[in-house]
Amino acid sequence: MENIISMKNVSFIRGNQVILKDISWEVKGKEQWVILGLNGSGKTSILNIVTGYQYPTKGEVSVLGHTFGKTNLPELRKQIGFVSSSLDDRFNQTLRLETVEDIVISGKFASIGLYENVTNEDREQAEQLMTFLRIDYLKGKTYDTLSQGEKRKVLIGRALMAKPQLLILDEPSIGLDILAREDMLSLMKEIITHQQCHVLYVTHYIEEIIEEMTHVLLLKEGQIVAAGQKEKVLTDECLSETFQLAMKVHWENNRPWASIHKNMDWTKFAKAESK
Repeated sequence: MENIISMKNVSFIRGNQVILKDISWEVKGKEQWVILGLNGSGKTSILNIVTGYQYPTKGEVSVLGHTFGKTNLPELRKQIGFVSSSLDDRFNQTLRLETVEDIVISGKFASIGLYENVTNEDREQAEQLMTFLRIDYLKGKTYDTLSQGEKRKVLIGRALMAKPQLLILDEPSIGLDILAREDMLSLMKEIITHQQCHVLYVTHYIEEIIEEMTHVLLLKEGQIVAAGQKEKVLTDECLSETFQLAMKVHWENNRPWASIHKNMDWTKFAKAESK
């Protein structure tokens, strides 16, 4: 499969507000992408379109070889793993007393809770995933007893249970301390290396872009600032425009880090106030 995601001249308008404008973007095989942008830049809308929960107002979309308007979206979603803080909140409210292994298994059926017959093979696969994610010690524990980092790993296990071709991680580090974040990022390396799926990673922080992530999409106010190989996209100029601050980028151990550029007038990057 040449293109994992293809968007051509995609726009999305809600009421009188333009959320996305003329987005043309491709994710090809063996590419691992990060999406960066401020709140309100259009990141969530792009994810909603990729997962088929939101149709573009105009433009063409294809995901995993399925062209929107010509495919069964519920079937497509079975090939996409999804992890987000909103999903975490949902499990906290509805399945707080479910065991870790049952939550992981539910990913096979894309359900919130288990309503299908579970085979011994399903349980073996869940146990293998828990070992892979270093959470096998949580077997038998309920969701409400877990730390934030443990909950995030359980949801990643659930997303991997269906052996997705595309794994979407929407701000997976939110609420995690530095130790838990670095542990999760080390798992991202293992997932990219061993799980044979394409990762789409959404974050606010460029230091979370590990060596295995190859490409970056920068968004500002529903439009693309830059898209491509991370070394070419993560420049002072592109980040400053994206985050509306004078940013300076440096690299350590093949990871980018950003700081505010003290010797530049950052106000020229700030969003103009409405008159």
